[in-house]
Amino acid sequence: MDQEKIGKFISLCRKEKNLTQVQLAEKLNITNRAVSKWETGKSCPDVSLMLELCDILGITVNELLSGERITMEHYQEKAEENLMEFQYRQENAKKWLTRIQLIWLAIALLLIPVHFAINYYYPENQGTGVGLLLIVIGLILFGSYFAKFFEIRLKQ
Repeated sequence: MDQEKIGKFISLCRKEKNLTQVQLAEKLNITNRAVSKWETGKSCPDVSLMLELCDILGITVNELLSGERITMEHYQEKAEENLMEFQYRQENAKKWLTRIQLIWLAIALLLIPVHFAINYYYPENQGTGVGLLLIVIGLILFGSYFAKFFEIRLKQ
């Protein structure tokens, strides 16, 4: 999905319907700045708005995601391409989320012993609450990362 192509297509369809950005935004209950961002390719419409946007512009969601009008002969092919692209992006986002979680987990787990070492060598530093905060953050990150791998079942 090419955001710039989608944006140009939204702009073209909006102009075909003789709508301004402000009028389209009012129909969707959003700001005209959001419409401007779509049309310049800086962002894409939210999924919750796509059906209503397509209805207003007289296009299908498949055409919106493709950024072009689609003939019936190519409709199925484009739908499959869009579905595969969406699935790829979703998997990529999950991978990045996992990486970020692991990095924060590693940082939290590394900072806890550092804090304990500082408290050991500099006892006047105790009582700041930083150690407790680090432990809580570490446990939350540790729990959230590993919770997705374990399923808790209650005996009935």
